[in-house]
Amino acid sequence: MPLTGMPITDPKLAKRPAVVVKVGNYDAHPQRGTNQADLVYEEIINANISRFAMVFQTQTAPEVGPIRSGRRQDVNLFGSLNRPIFAWAGGNHTVTQEIQSSDLIDLSQFKCAGSCFRGGGDFMPYNLFFNVERVYGLNLPDAGTPPQQFQYLQTGETAAGRDSAGVDLKMDSYRVTWTWNPTTQLYERTQNGRPDKNWDGSLVTTNNVVVLEMVYNPGISGSPDAVSIGHGSVYVLTGGKAVHGKWTRADRKQVFTLTTDSGDPIKLTPGRSFVELPRAGGNVTIK
Repeated sequence: MPLTGMPITDPKLAKRPAVVVKVGNYDAHPQRGTNQADLVYEEIINANISRFAMVFQTQTAPEVGPIRSGRRQDVNLFGSLNRPIFAWAGGNHTVTQEIQSSDLIDLSQFKCAGSCFRGGGDFMPYNLFFNVERVYGLNLPDAGTPPQQFQYLQTGETAAGRDSAGVDLKMDSYRVTWTWNPTTQLYERTQNGRPDKNWDGSLVTTNNVVVLEMVYNPGISGSPDAVSIGHGSVYVLTGGKAVHGKWTRADRKQVFTLTTDSGDPIKLTPGRSFVELPRAGGNVTIK
């Protein structure tokens, strides 16, 4: 599968477009759908907080949210997914124009055609959700199939790097920790000193943590813009190992190329991945 590296058991699923869902990250309003997404990106936005972009293809979820607005940086970040469906609450005039002028398939709350709804036991503006299964039921012929985003370990291969218990991250005002659990073979997430749990009480977990250090330029309305084209430092945590290297990307439609400091490809464990986008410079501590 292009977003997980898992074996293809259903060719129809492998050909589905990616659905990128913009989700708010609030301690007081837990997210829904995190552990069903193939990829989750954590971006820094205005007010020094972060926001999630949950990317679905392999699985669906009946209630993903709380849905929030998009940002200009999303156009470049998700160009490599080949015309993905972009499920979001909307945005200011400039952001809306840029999304609508891009190759992202605009599926805001005003165009969701019954795939989004309000409810779920919270209050506005934290009660807007998308049903990803319904999104796939819509006729969106311009959406494309994503290419493979990362390289994955094959049977018999071992992850590069040194033994590592996890990573501590500063995402502006948020403090995030990923800790390796050798029993479950998963990384477990803590945010602001507490276990990060979904609305249903399940702990947020992932198979891989990919940390792409980003330069953020000043953006409109106080919202920073991640510079995701070019190069930067990368840390990859997988299978209880951590490796440092470099990410490169020459164009918004290209995937991130990850290489070790010696130039070898960095490979992930097949499964779900959480992609962290902290500011470059002193915000990553490998444990």
